[in-house]
Amino acid sequence: MADATDYSQLPDGPTIKGKLSRDDIMMRGGMLVIALYLIITLAFPLYAMLSKSFSTYRFELSQYEFQISDEDGVFDGTVLNGAELNQQTGAIDELDLSAGSDGRIGVTGLFPDFSFRSPVLYQIRNTSDTGRFLVGSTLQDGTDWVTLDSNTFRRVQLRPVKSTGFDNFVNYFSTPALFNSIKNSLWIAVVSTIVTVILAFWFAYALNRSCMRYKGVFRLIAMAPILVPSLLPGIALVYLFGNQGMIKELLFGASIYGPIGIVIGSIFFTFPHAFIIISTALAISDARLYEAAASLRATRWRTFWTVTIPGARYGLISAAFVVFNLVITDFGLPKVIGGQFNVLAVDIYKQVIGQQNFEMGAVVSVVLVIPAIFAFAIDRLVQSKQVALLSARSVPYQPQPDKRTDTISFIYCAFVGLFIVGILAVCQFAALIKFWPYDLSLSLNNYQFDKMDGGGWGSYYNSIKLGLLTAVFGTAIVFFGAYLVEKTNGFRTGRALFQMFAMLPMAIPGMVLGLAYIFFFNNPSNPLNAIYGTMAILVICSVTHFYTVSHLTAVTALKQMDREFESVSASLKQPTMKLFSRVTVPVCLPSILDISIYLFVNAMTTVSAVVFLYSPKTSLASIAVLNMDDAGDIAPAAAMGMMIFYTNAAARIIHLIVSKGVLTRTQAWRTR
Repeated sequence: MADATDYSQLPDGPTIKGKLSRDDIMMRGGMLVIALYLIITLAFPLYAMLSKSFSTYRFELSQYEFQISDEDGVFDGTVLNGAELNQQTGAIDELDLSAGSDGRIGVTGLFPDFSFRSPVLYQIRNTSDTGRFLVGSTLQDGTDWVTLDSNTFRRVQLRPVKSTGFDNFVNYFSTPALFNSIKNSLWIAVVSTIVTVILAFWFAYALNRSCMRYKGVFRLIAMAPILVPSLLPGIALVYLFGNQGMIKELLFGASIYGPIGIVIGSIFFTFPHAFIIISTALAISDARLYEAAASLRATRWRTFWTVTIPGARYGLISAAFVVFNLVITDFGLPKVIGGQFNVLAVDIYKQVIGQQNFEMGAVVSVVLVIPAIFAFAIDRLVQSKQVALLSARSVPYQPQPDKRTDTISFIYCAFVGLFIVGILAVCQFAALIKFWPYDLSLSLNNYQFDKMDGGGWGSYYNSIKLGLLTAVFGTAIVFFGAYLVEKTNGFRTGRALFQMFAMLPMAIPGMVLGLAYIFFFNNPSNPLNAIYGTMAILVICSVTHFYTVSHLTAVTALKQMDREFESVSASLKQPTMKLFSRVTVPVCLPSILDISIYLFVNAMTTVSAVVFLYSPKTSLASIAVLNMDDAGDIAPAAAMGMMIFYTNAAARIIHLIVSKGVLTRTQAWRTR
């Protein structure tokens, strides 16, 4: 009979904690440093923006008192309160009492008999220390009476008092023009997402499931839109379908300035993002499923719906949410071709730049973040449920030649390719002609950026500088952070928090991040205020904005390395940093180069994240495109956009050449 010892009665033993090595301490310290970077450059600015959205400014009329003299300038001692006067006259509407931090409101409306030519004198004072009013440009914040003649009294303006509350949100949702932006943004994002995903799916299907020719060329063409700022398709559409467009008759009288233009442009610039994701999903398939379907004599249409679509469903869902997120948060395209069709991202720009109403800009940002975070969260939830479709026993699917399928696929890809190349060709054409549509002779006048309003060659060089700095520092920060979070022993809570901060930038639209940086870094009490308006803040903002994709790329590469490398290194008593520099970095070099070119290209094309942060000395090429378009210099804007395209294309080519050379030297082990 077995011994029936009751182990639950044994006393608890001492808790044994492993001793941290010097390398462990260094790695945890390094991870905390990079986590601190993300907190300072992401969490704190977002908190500042959120706080700003709840900062309300209101005119408290009860804090002002008035006296009126007779025509001889004698006051009888009657004191009139501002709130009571407004109640009697109804001069100022209740909604107008809520304002921004720079709000001002005149007082003469409280006095129906006021005339600036009258000999009557007026006295005004604050009843509390928080009251403030302006006489001309002079601020009066005391509680003493100020005596003014009628002509001066008309220059008196009250200033709002700061408080905290939901007034900004109430104002936002009670303003029809602003509230319609939510509906417009959602409508545009949904329509663009449906059309883009369908087009990208069939394009990816043609490349992966047919034997048509020139697949490599079509793949390169499909990726071209990623090299240009989102404003460029808007300019091309103006030349094609604008008031003097080349083929405006094809719209049958409809206007390109509005939802039609935004949808077409959105399809252009989000197409490569959807194509990459769906193509990756379609590239992984098990040929045995298709063989089973053929054995069961299933039709091609039935096989498509029962085998192909289920296999690619996670890619389709992910592509849909990525496109939705890109469209609803994009600022450049609606700004160029949106006309009077308001969307959320443009509303932020109008509130901040146009009306200097930063509080309302923060409110719109909060509203914009909600659908972006919602789409991001659903995408992550769906991706977490994805299981491997390809097992060790799977047989890779190889498409078989089929003349009919190959011909249809080629015609379809040619049509999509023509659309993409056509947009770029129109921009290049616009950049090279003298004056559309009156003088079509070729000229390089549009490239004389220094003579244009809104930007010069200095902006172009600043963009290259920003791209290089972002690529160098961003790659170092991102890869080192990913290495620390992936290879650090224990410290599970800290690593989970780090992962959360690393994933957060993907859900934050560029406009929101840029506005948050204003609130945080432009605060004089912030020790980091010195970097505001410099190239440093543009680099920091770009690295933070594009952190998540780079981080995921680095983590994916690091996961391919077995942890036995660390065990062997520890057994040999080799420092972790030596392992990092001599093994990890060379093995992950392809991913490191991919991260660097990703950061460079995106830093060259970004508009939304930096539109609030540049200074005259740090103006960028993408901002110059926006400013020149605003100034009516559309052809020079197209020329600058094409310069960005050619620079990014050249960077890609250099990246390929350098990668090939470097990888040949450092990745020889992969071919053994």
